[in-house]
Amino acid sequence: MKKVILVTGASSGLGLATANALAAQGHTVYGTSRDVTRIKGVSFNPLEVDVTNDASVNAAVEKIVKAEGKIDVLVNNAGNGITGPLYAMPVEYAKKQFEVNFFGVVRVCSAVLPGMIEKKQGLVINIGSLAGLFGLPYQGLYSASKFAIEGYSESLRMELQNTGVKVAVVNPGDFKTDFTGNREKVPFTLKNESLQKEFEAAVASMEKDESIGANPDKLAAQIVKIVAKSKPAHSYLVGAIGQTIVPTLKAILPGSIFVKLMNDHYGIK
Repeated sequence: MKKVILVTGASSGLGLATANALAAQGHTVYGTSRDVTRIKGVSFNPLEVDVTNDASVNAAVEKIVKAEGKIDVLVNNAGNGITGPLYAMPVEYAKKQFEVNFFGVVRVCSAVLPGMIEKKQGLVINIGSLAGLFGLPYQGLYSASKFAIEGYSESLRMELQNTGVKVAVVNPGDFKTDFTGNREKVPFTLKNESLQKEFEAAVASMEKDESIGANPDKLAAQIVKIVAKSKPAHSYLVGAIGQTIVPTLKAILPGSIFVKLMNDHYGIK
């Protein structure tokens, strides 16, 4: 059955691949960006939306509902990345990270869900991250924002149990996208050569992992399958096996060993 779908953050990367893949299935897809001129040559409907702005989100949702009568599926994909040392992190950066990655999800859900509840059907797919299931050194703000999506989605799922609206979380590993180049780096301000070297090693490691990450089409294909399901699972891990196994390792290994494995990977010896 063809559906009306809203995908946030659809100007590039995972969001663009997802919106294109869903449109290719015959769905009516609206893909958002803060700068709609960045969306060109696509088969879905570009829509200018700033997920950090209530009026922008509400106006976009009203426009879709007026045109289509409903929104069947919401894919909360819009997000950004900030890297830096948590032990010297200005609060302004934490607010900036959460404003998009978490409050953006809350804002769009709050605009879309009343209509889904009224229709007694709908699906919300929140794009989390493997980094929302275990912490990453020097990506702590990003991890925290994605951990927040986990808790929010779990609670939301409980609240919507008797409404006909489903909630799924997709947790991607590393994918090769513009996310790497767009990541904001907090300046290292401490006069500590040892910690600065660890910081630089960790950033280099994460960028290398992303440079050889999977094609965004892999995630898009998974979301297409989820949208087609009548009873989607609560959570999906998408990425290389070496990454998707990490949550299991975290669950079974002693904490000290797990931390050592993670730090070793990121060059913190």
